[in-house]
Amino acid sequence: MFAALLTTLLFSLSAISGRRLSGWLRGTHANLLRLLLGAVFLGGWAHLFGFGVGGAAFPVLFLSGGVGFGVADLALFQTYRRLGARRSMVMAQCVAAPIAALIEWLWLGHAPTLAQAGFAAIILAGVAVALLPHAETAEPANHLMAGILFGLVSAAGQALGAVLSRKAYAVAAAHGESFTSLGDGVNAAYQRILGGIFVTAVFLLYLKLAHHPDESQPNQWRKAWPWLAANSIVGPSLGVTCYQWALISTPTSVVLPIVATTPLVVIPLAHFFDGDRITVRAVVGGVIAVGGVIGLTLAK
Repeated sequence: MFAALLTTLLFSLSAISGRRLSGWLRGTHANLLRLLLGAVFLGGWAHLFGFGVGGAAFPVLFLSGGVGFGVADLALFQTYRRLGARRSMVMAQCVAAPIAALIEWLWLGHAPTLAQAGFAAIILAGVAVALLPHAETAEPANHLMAGILFGLVSAAGQALGAVLSRKAYAVAAAHGESFTSLGDGVNAAYQRILGGIFVTAVFLLYLKLAHHPDESQPNQWRKAWPWLAANSIVGPSLGVTCYQWALISTPTSVVLPIVATTPLVVIPLAHFFDGDRITVRAVVGGVIAVGGVIGLTLAK
């Protein structure tokens, strides 16, 4: 449970640094570079102290990263363009958790208890209250059905990526290679990020060959590097490591609802760093979600 809470904080810091980074690098370049730099950080530890790309679980973790980092993020970008940032975040965070719980139950036979399911629902309701925009909020409304479909693909990719990680740990255990420690989480994050890099690089290659990339925003490398390094450390490196660490011992039906509170943690951080306004609705939703997290940590 502690690992899931730490993941939430690290992902929130990743969102703040990512916002700054987007001002200096084009999004497609920034996403691939942060994954590559994260792979360098994780790979250094994995190859020196871990087992690198070895182990029976590597193919499943690689696939998990391709689905969770690659497909899910690409679909989320398309959702942003059609539904706006706030509605997209609600779909990505709130829909992924029940999908993951359903997949894990049907595939791995791990069902949440009634209490866990109830508190998870409270968390997701709080996130929805805080993030759903007001009716007067100006956000894209065109191509609504396409946006919903892309949002569902993103949520399903995130959910399936998490369950595949859980499956990878089961495969490793069956071969006498159990994942148990934080160090194992580092190695799992490294193997998973490689799959995300592969899918992202293939997509960028497709854009280069099939379309003219958007060059309207020039890359400003001198200003970008500090934020790129910071984002790579707190997101793909430490954040994903703690995420994998959480999934080693905790079902997705518990981990994903807690991680879904990431946008709520971003709200006070964005207020502190960027001066963003905190609304009453965000506070109410945050209180509901935090109550659900407390209940979920105590539920059996």
